[in-house]
Amino acid sequence: MPRLNLDQLPAALSRGLAPGYLVSGEEPLLAGEAADAIRAAARAALYADRSVFFVDRSFDWDELRGAAQSLSLFAERRIIELRLASGKPDKGAQLLTALVTQPPPDVLLLVVTEKLDKKSSDAPWVQAFAQHGVWVPVWPVGTAALPGWLAARAKRDGVEIEPGAVQLIAERVEGNLLAARQELEKLSLLANGATISRQLVAASVADSARYDVFQLAEAASAGHAARALRILLGLKSEGVEPTLILWALVRELRGLWQASERTRLRSSQRSAWNQASTPSAAAIARLRDLPLASLLAEASSVDRIVKGSAQGDAWIGLTSLTATLAGALQPTMLSGRVAP
Repeated sequence: MPRLNLDQLPAALSRGLAPGYLVSGEEPLLAGEAADAIRAAARAALYADRSVFFVDRSFDWDELRGAAQSLSLFAERRIIELRLASGKPDKGAQLLTALVTQPPPDVLLLVVTEKLDKKSSDAPWVQAFAQHGVWVPVWPVGTAALPGWLAARAKRDGVEIEPGAVQLIAERVEGNLLAARQELEKLSLLANGATISRQLVAASVADSARYDVFQLAEAASAGHAARALRILLGLKSEGVEPTLILWALVRELRGLWQASERTRLRSSQRSAWNQASTPSAAAIARLRDLPLASLLAEASSVDRIVKGSAQGDAWIGLTSLTATLAGALQPTMLSGRVAP
């Protein structure tokens, strides 16, 4: 059996089951879905019993050996599942190799572990799964590929969604596929069979404090000072942590900085700066008037206050940063003054 990517797994399962499966990767949603697909195929093939072992440093590998060699009380086919805390089973590597190369009758072995580095991938026990079973390495979905992943997921679930809505969800979830899936599920319920629009996405997140910080950043960068300060006051009254608010503002500033650099260099290429937003058209129109270097320096000062390494009031700092970004204040070395 070969090494398969996630898209190839369903077809391989439909052709029959291998004696062992290794699922590795750092993306919990995709790794979980791969394991779910294997379990479902096994159940369809009458593997009715399932034993799960969580492997840590104190794990007794003889317990696994005994479970594999013991006969089921009702002569049922069995799934033996291992959750490895790391990709290095140490003392158990030889046993795993034996179980996949010489599998016990009526036993399917499923091993789920984290991402395997180059050295771990070349280990004999991993190669045994690649040669005698199936190895499914799960790769994270990159930022650039996330809109396509969302669109494909919506199509698979029979949900119609506008490209603008896909892009907005991708910006909101910051690469968190579990959050993306949950957002799609919620939106499909709200749409009630209709096409999911960008407007629906924006409206659906308005009740969530986590997403209100994005609305704050968007309003400030677009120059809507009164709305931005009203949102900031609402976040404070709801008990939202200053750390989260500052993160959203810095994310917006990074996106603006990227846009400014693209304009300066006359490039359409977006850099890989983590957690940078995609500014709105209104924000882009204000780029020439925004003192981005001063704003980032001010954000750094607020960060020190929030972390307790500098004196000051975090909420005063956040108010000043928000107002300056929105154009209601002009930055100075120590504080802002009202713009004429």
